[in-house]
Amino acid sequence: MSSSMAADCRSDTFFCSILVRMFGNAPWAPLASSAVTIVLILVLAFVLRKLVHRLITRVVGRAAAGGSITSRFRKGAVTDGIDALLHERRKQRAETMGSVLKHVASIVILGTAVLTVLDRLTIPIAPLLTSVGILGVAVGFGAQELVKDFIAGMFMLLEDQYGVGDVIDAGAAVGTVEAVTLRVTRLRDVDGRVWYVRNGTITRIGNESQGWSRAYMDVPVAYDADIVGVRVLLEHVAEEIWADSELRESKMVEQPQVFGVEQLSDSSLVFRITAKTLPTAQAEVSRELRLRVKTALDTAGIPMVAGA
Repeated sequence: MSSSMAADCRSDTFFCSILVRMFGNAPWAPLASSAVTIVLILVLAFVLRKLVHRLITRVVGRAAAGGSITSRFRKGAVTDGIDALLHERRKQRAETMGSVLKHVASIVILGTAVLTVLDRLTIPIAPLLTSVGILGVAVGFGAQELVKDFIAGMFMLLEDQYGVGDVIDAGAAVGTVEAVTLRVTRLRDVDGRVWYVRNGTITRIGNESQGWSRAYMDVPVAYDADIVGVRVLLEHVAEEIWADSELRESKMVEQPQVFGVEQLSDSSLVFRITAKTLPTAQAEVSRELRLRVKTALDTAGIPMVAGA
């Protein structure tokens, strides 16, 4: 190999020396060697990107599978529909996080490959990296709120704080979640008004739709009422509601409980009856509780004290 060829091959002695041995001191050997190296870098980058994407897809699939949540609260009840909704929610959350991770992986892997190719072509990358760094700092200062919203959105999805269909109190607004993105959450309140809340501005969330909810009713009766009789009557109402197969199977988690005398006011004794329900079913169960308790009290001739 000539001294000039050796100098040209100094940065890549492996491929260049192979080409020189195969084709002699061909002047195009160093150029061909660089081309082969660049092609290998790009091929390895795309192969690595593909493998990382497959790994992320597998992790997302396992995260989306999950297990039944309602079965922890209810035994012997029909939960297929509810579990299907929960599974779909887990799937959407996992796919969103998977999409973000895939984009980040693609940017890192392909960006590193491009910089390596530029360096291989003897194009100085230090000024480029400096310019990108300065641009990143400028964008970071100018888009702090946007970055804050995206980071908050990522953690919200990762931690499953809420999802589409949940009824939440986001501080600025209370309503049903209609859409969730990494930047904003869209809510619709009881008046039909649509709220767009930036994720970065949400400092606390009250979710009424996770796991289970609670329906309750306070029953004020006069001081001279038969306390034991009222308690027995309310317990009978609780057993009657639990015996209703439609309510038990589709809306309730466990049998209603009578807490006894919950409060003493200046004019009445206040009993409380509660029922653990499926998420968002507490309003319907509360209405049924009020109807049946009022009917039972009227039948027994026990008046409720107004204004208690």
